[in-house]
Amino acid sequence: MKIWLDGKLVEQEEAKTSVFDHGTLYGDGIFEGIRFYNKRVFRLEDHMDRLYNCAHYLLLDIPYTQEELSNAVCETVAASGLNDGYIRLVGTRGAGEPGGIIADKISLYDPDVYENGLALITSSVRRNRPDTVCPQVKSLNYLNNILAKMEAVRQGAAEALMLNDLGNVAECTGDNIFIVKDGTVFTPPVTDGCLDGITRRVVLEICRELQIPAQEKTMNRFTITCADECFLTGTAAECVPVTKLDGYQLGSGKIGPVTARILARFQELAQTTGTSC
Repeated sequence: MKIWLDGKLVEQEEAKTSVFDHGTLYGDGIFEGIRFYNKRVFRLEDHMDRLYNCAHYLLLDIPYTQEELSNAVCETVAASGLNDGYIRLVGTRGAGEPGGIIADKISLYDPDVYENGLALITSSVRRNRPDTVCPQVKSLNYLNNILAKMEAVRQGAAEALMLNDLGNVAECTGDNIFIVKDGTVFTPPVTDGCLDGITRRVVLEICRELQIPAQEKTMNRFTITCADECFLTGTAAECVPVTKLDGYQLGSGKIGPVTARILARFQELAQTTGTSC
């Protein structure tokens, strides 16, 4: 497998960084998880915009223009030999100016959950406060999310719902969360501690296109348990339905009609649009 590292494609065994790299020592870096379908990178420009905005916020200099790095992403995808896959674009502060792009296959959840729904638990681990680690920065510091994910795994669940310090819903450990109530789609605002996810944006665009009412709304655990439908979104996860939270059945306990429409349209967009490589 070829990996783009510091300006050139190298073999996987040669893709090494220093033990003094600040990404390793302090989690001081940023990343993007990006999907490609049929050798087309999905929402590449949106991902690159977010990467450079996060770098600006962290005063982290990227020694490539956005166009150069976009071209590097496409070069890596072409070198992977894959039609569909996952891109991990990582940049850190140094020792030096390391950065890399990895293109590989990915499967985040068991395929069965896309048909029958996912079960969530509510984590006791609270989402980082925005005045400590800003949730809009997609940094390498994911320990907060990892602890919540470990709690879910210990309880036999694939994913965990994370609340903010006020007890309101922020997001899950690796995904944004949506519910459907009385035909309207709701998702927490970014001010409640969630990442401004690219797939989250796509879903809101789909709702406008399909004329499904959608809005951002502060929610708590009660709101989720009383939802008619629920689903998660993320670049790796795509769109995955949720049918249980902490043992509560959500809605009918099956994939709801609004969720099904959104999932179908997302798959159509993912398979037919994107930056060709």
